[in-house]
Amino acid sequence: MSGKRTKRGILVFAGAVVATAILLCSCQKKEVSLSLLVWEGYADPSFVRAFEEAHHCKVSASYMGSSDDLVAKLRGGSAGNYDVISPSSDVAASIAQAGLAEPLDLSKLPTYPQLSPRLRGLPLVKANGQTFGVPFMWGPNPLLYDTTVFSQPPDSWGIFWDSKYKEKISVWDDLSTLYMAAQMLGYDKPDPSQLYNLSDEQLAAVKQKLLALKPNIRKIWSTGGELTNLFENHEVVAAMGWPLMTNQLRQANFPIGETIPRENTTGWIDHLMITKASPNKELAYQFLEYMTQAQTQKKVTDVTHYTPANPGAAQYMTDAEKKGLHLDDPDAYMQRIYFWQDVPRRAKYIEIWNEVKAAP
Repeated sequence: MSGKRTKRGILVFAGAVVATAILLCSCQKKEVSLSLLVWEGYADPSFVRAFEEAHHCKVSASYMGSSDDLVAKLRGGSAGNYDVISPSSDVAASIAQAGLAEPLDLSKLPTYPQLSPRLRGLPLVKANGQTFGVPFMWGPNPLLYDTTVFSQPPDSWGIFWDSKYKEKISVWDDLSTLYMAAQMLGYDKPDPSQLYNLSDEQLAAVKQKLLALKPNIRKIWSTGGELTNLFENHEVVAAMGWPLMTNQLRQANFPIGETIPRENTTGWIDHLMITKASPNKELAYQFLEYMTQAQTQKKVTDVTHYTPANPGAAQYMTDAEKKGLHLDDPDAYMQRIYFWQDVPRRAKYIEIWNEVKAAP
């Protein structure tokens, strides 16, 4: 009898083990993966890991090289592959209007009222009385330079065309390069928004200006890592870049300088949006809330050196860090940046830029 009970006990125990294994397997299958399509630096483990641990999920990120890269992927039928995106101010409105983003329930984002009133007030991500994105980070497209070559910061984008820097210049594979050439031609005067509304005649002149630059271009970069490598290998001495690369090169002890020339520069306001096709909208809301909190914003600035949308991040910074991110006087700094706007004739701009790239 005892043997039967023992056998039965073994069977019961074995059954329990199998049931537990099935349950564990089921739980593992239910682990959610939050998919991002964002700019470089926006999914760094230094701040993403804490979110993964708190929400028992996995955050996987793909990176875009330009705003047009983002739009192409969303319109190409792969929108359902991503939960959260970080469009810049040049395409955020069109993404919202195209129905590719989810209108936000701001009551699910308690930190939203803490974000910069100026950034929240912009119409970039608003349509039909709804809000489709939260401001996240902002910054310029500065001129980066090797301080061993330039003893003083270059005071004009014009140095890109100086023949002494043949094959020593790099520009971004983005419409920002067109905007920069248009600034050199004075098309931003008196209204900077003209940069985003150039006529056919003006675009033709911009094309000729950039064709004249081609002999000096070593490479047209498409990722931050590419430009960082070009500087570290001493292949280029100046470039249009991002503060992210400045930060990376300084951490690598490379003598990099960053400046906004006298012509000023264009820049961007990045937003976080939840895609309309996201299968994980509640987790995506929690991610937006986490990423806009002051402490997280400080951690993002440590990686990117971009200016945070949440002014409360300043309380976690030294005075030097605040000054470096222009949080001591953000309005004055913003006046030097012509923030990207929607480009009504974007296809024409892209056509011109592709013709420049294809030219020998």
